[in-house]
Amino acid sequence: MGNELEHIVILETSDVHGNIFPVNYADNSEEQFGLVKLSTIVKNERKRNSKLILIDNGDTFQGTPITYYYAKIARGFSNPVIDILNYMKYDAAVIGNHEFNYGMEILNDSIKQSKFPWLSCNIIDTKTKETAFGVPYIIKEFRGDLRIAILGVTTKYIPNWENQDIIKDLKFLDVIEETKKWVRILKNDKKVDIVVVSYHGGFEKNIDTGEETESQTGENQAYELCNEVDGIDVLLTGHQHREIYGMKINGVTIIQPGSSAKNIGKVDIIAEKTLLGWRIVESKSSLISVSNISSDYKAGKIAEKYEIATQAWLDTPIGRIKGDMTIKNPIEARLKDNALIEFINKVQMINGGTDISATSLFSNSKGFPKKVTMRDIVSNYVYPNTLKVMKVKGKDIKDALELSAAYFDICNGRIKEASNVNSLKLRHYNYDMWEGIEYEINVSKKIGERVTKLNYKGMPVNMEQDYNIALNNYRAAGGGNYYMFKDKEIVRDIPIDISELIANYFLKNKEVVAEVNKNWKVIHD
Repeated sequence: MGNELEHIVILETSDVHGNIFPVNYADNSEEQFGLVKLSTIVKNERKRNSKLILIDNGDTFQGTPITYYYAKIARGFSNPVIDILNYMKYDAAVIGNHEFNYGMEILNDSIKQSKFPWLSCNIIDTKTKETAFGVPYIIKEFRGDLRIAILGVTTKYIPNWENQDIIKDLKFLDVIEETKKWVRILKNDKKVDIVVVSYHGGFEKNIDTGEETESQTGENQAYELCNEVDGIDVLLTGHQHREIYGMKINGVTIIQPGSSAKNIGKVDIIAEKTLLGWRIVESKSSLISVSNISSDYKAGKIAEKYEIATQAWLDTPIGRIKGDMTIKNPIEARLKDNALIEFINKVQMINGGTDISATSLFSNSKGFPKKVTMRDIVSNYVYPNTLKVMKVKGKDIKDALELSAAYFDICNGRIKEASNVNSLKLRHYNYDMWEGIEYEINVSKKIGERVTKLNYKGMPVNMEQDYNIALNNYRAAGGGNYYMFKDKEIVRDIPIDISELIANYFLKNKEVVAEVNKNWKVIHD
């Protein structure tokens, strides 16, 4: 009996973010990512081993112009990302935080369209008191008696980011306690031999040393899962867009496959049948890159009509720029007022009815050329954020600026992006630039004391006075550790994507003048 072995392969995707094709929509250049390339890898792996489990770990169908086009324009059709996941024969998918971005209708429609279950044991429907999205786990059987469970878990931090109207009927339970509960059920009641937890969340501590690497907010709890929950054999992770493989924590095999469909995570398990049942004798994790992998032609054909329509939509001219609204140097654009950020803030202030606004340069984008198309807008404003107007104190504005100021460091006498901003990935979208106030940040000062000037209409901001400010819904909910905004009064809710507000401004005005009033700057001594 002890010589009977079984080889099981688990493949994981995570944080695909709508990347179907290997294309950069900003300029249509070819990239090394995409579900059509992952599909080729999956086919090859199935040929090598038919005992294969394919899991998506969340943040799947939001993030690219093709998914935006589906959500906002082609709503009468099927979700192209789900069409391809069905074609690839996924066994299950986990609810991620970005699954909510397009609203519950699209999420529920996508789940109905899926030929596989969506998992999340810790998201509860407050009306039914049951798990909100189908089942918490699946069990796969091999040889009739080797039973492997995949339990889905989602970061509990979603209420800190998402529009409350979208998630009003949901409750996000504690990740650790719910995982403990369900692992006990799987081991004791369901008699599974191997427990795989697929957690849409990442590591809050250094994997090697256990030292804290970020604020312990509960956004990421993978390290705690490995150490506090007995019975987990494999932990599939995501959310942080990291590439983690070949490692174990407290005997648990861990993996995280990066983002944007650049890799697929692979866990090889060798199980041995004993008199007491099956046990793992070996498990290891690795990543398979899509680099130099050809695209699956059939997968591409599934979404081809969406791609053609998206490309035509992206190239539709909607306005022009008088002056210069390009970004030539992203770090310079974050050091002093520039026309692109001033314009986006202007759009937010007009639609919000405020005279103070904050926004980010989300990625190292190029700004707007002379002739502006939808491609330019979605390339520069990449998230489906909506607009909120909040009432905050002057001290909240000061605290927010100090948090943004921590984005910078000084190296060899020059200001640069800090290497440890928000821990494990540099999040450009968590550095805000403001309009309607005059301020100065001195990076030579210690963190928390870098705002050396803060005025409103020529006078110092009153720390105890109320101010209405326009922000995207992510920031308004306290996203990015901007706790000073959390639970503040919402004066006005504009439930329209900010990218759409920008497009509407162009459509109405045709020509936009690039202006810079130089109301802020970042310096060092």
